[in-house]
Amino acid sequence: MSRLYKTIEPSVINDEMLEEAVKKQGPTGRAGQIAQLEGIDFKDVHHLQLDYRNILKIDNLWQFKILTKLQLDNNVIEKIEGLNTLTNLVWLDLSFNNIEMIEGLDELVKLEDLSLYSNRISNIENMDLLVNLQIFSIGKNHISNLETIIYLRRFKKLRTLNLAGNPVCEDERYSMYIPAFLPNLMYLDFRLIDKTTKEMALEMHRSAVANLVYHEDVAFKKLEKNRLQEEELALHKHFNEIQHITESQVLESRIRYFREEIDQLWSKLMNLEMQLVDQLEESTREFERNISEMVSTYIENVQALIAQCRDLENHHNENMLEIAMSSYDKMGKNEGEEEMPEELRALFIDKDTVINTVNASHDLHLLKIDNQEDKMVTRANGWVTDMIEKLHTDEINRNRKRVLEIYTYVSHWRDELDFLELQDMS
Repeated sequence: MSRLYKTIEPSVINDEMLEEAVKKQGPTGRAGQIAQLEGIDFKDVHHLQLDYRNILKIDNLWQFKILTKLQLDNNVIEKIEGLNTLTNLVWLDLSFNNIEMIEGLDELVKLEDLSLYSNRISNIENMDLLVNLQIFSIGKNHISNLETIIYLRRFKKLRTLNLAGNPVCEDERYSMYIPAFLPNLMYLDFRLIDKTTKEMALEMHRSAVANLVYHEDVAFKKLEKNRLQEEELALHKHFNEIQHITESQVLESRIRYFREEIDQLWSKLMNLEMQLVDQLEESTREFERNISEMVSTYIENVQALIAQCRDLENHHNENMLEIAMSSYDKMGKNEGEEEMPEELRALFIDKDTVINTVNASHDLHLLKIDNQEDKMVTRANGWVTDMIEKLHTDEINRNRKRVLEIYTYVSHWRDELDFLELQDMS
């Protein structure tokens, strides 16, 4: 619940409050050690906890250069502001405040976990640059329009979403609408979205989702076309500018320009490779789950069949023992001896010999069945282990080879520019 401050004077985030907060993080933490041994140096703090302090305005946090985790929950904050310098922030908790609008998050491009639970927000917006967002909690707010959830489709890494406690949850379409339009989501309102639910949701909204995907594709192509046109215009402008300067200046300008282009190329190629690594890692995990389930099913079937073999062998042994004892009794009465081969008649010396012979045969059969079961199970487990290990090894080698290719390619062009620069200087 949002907290009121009519009867309490709101607090200000000043150095005294920050020093106290850092010290409270304890001597076992990095910040606590710095505070005790060297005095507080805010630029070395990774985690800052400012909850339950009646803070009205976010301010004075610019000193925390490498902060990755910030807790501002259970205050009286009305506006998201003062966070633009916290570019390394990965985890942000603004729950239980009086915030009415999502804003002021444009610089937090590394943010993965954002909680705005229990505020006064009515619309999901102004989060376009949070490309790494994985966990988003905005439950117990004033969100009532189901269509506003479509905004979250742009966050390809989003896996966990909490909307519980919003008016939108009362919509009868809610439970199927979210999985259909956010297919990458794994958890909704603290519950796992199973495969069956996703399939049913997609089938229920297939037409609407297909239409949305089409329009998204059209919009993306339009944006890409505009971007390429802007780049082309910028390139023409660059060449127009260099036509009016000397040859030496042209070469220097071009070298500088292409150095920037090469740096951007390096960044783009490495980012693409990292995206590919993430995608392959996710695909590999999915493959591991599927192949492990298949092998587990196979082993269960094998064990069930082996159990049937054991039952058949036990039944066979009972029949053999019965036949053997019957034959032994006939021999005792001198019946049927002429029908029995000489080597078999030698086993019917006494009753114990007959029983021991039949039991020895039974034990041998059971041992073979057990060995076959161990062999099949061991082979199956070894096969899946080797396959997964090879998959990981191949991916590591592929990644190393690709990074080396990128490095070699970019280094080649940098060397070429260095050579041109040296020629110009001479």
